[in-house]
Amino acid sequence: MAKAQRNRRVRRKKTALKRQVPTSTVVQAEPISFAEEYQYVIADLKRIFVLAAGMLALLVVLALVF
Repeated sequence: MAKAQRNRRVRRKKTALKRQVPTSTVVQAEPISFAEEYQYVIADLKRIFVLAAGMLALLVVLALVF
């Protein structure tokens, strides 16, 4: 029976490749007016506050009655 031969792997030297990193340009955003952008939020918060105050008043009245 013949002896099995081992195949030798040749290791290659890894050389560092220099990559060209693309330079990005910085784009500045326009200034945002938050009052204009979130008007609906302020309206919703007012509505929630009115509902919460009404519910609290209802709880106080119910606590005094019962």
